[in-house]
Order: sequence, then structure tokens, then C-alpha cells
Amino acid sequence: MTAKEWRDKNPSLALEGNIRDYTDLLHLVILSNLESINAEFIASNIPQSERLVKLNSIARKQMDILVNNKGIKDLELLEEK
Repeated sequence: MTAKEWRDKNPSLALEGNIRDYTDLLHLVILSNLESINAEFIASNIPQSERLVKLNSIARKQMDILVNNKGIKDLELLEEK
């Protein structure tokens, strides 16, 4: 889901913040990783369309790896306290 799609589906929340304010730690970690990787892709002059495909694939792999990661789960528990 794009930020615009989220704003369109959540107009009252969008008035108070952005999608990052309402997502979980796992997705924030993955987003941070993707932003860093995207910056490297840009520096390597990889076209936007190619970056999008690569970043999507990387995001799916990271989700599979991190969804049951003990470190992420421990951080989520700390965040709840």
C-alpha cells in the first residue's frame, strides 16, 4: 500500500499523522532498510522501474525472515510496555 492509498483509506488518521505513525516495528525496520538500499540503487544509477521490482522482492524476503525474528519480537514487547 502506498502512502497515498493509506491516506485515502484513513482520512481521519492522516489528519493527525502519517502511515509511519500507525505501523508496527517490523514494518518500520523493513522500510528503513529499503530506504537505505534504494539510496544505494539511486547512487548506482539503477532506473526507477528496476529499483521498484528489486525493492519489492527485497521487502518480501525481509518480511519472511523478520516476521519470526526473536530480536524484533523482543523489541515489540518493550514497545508495548
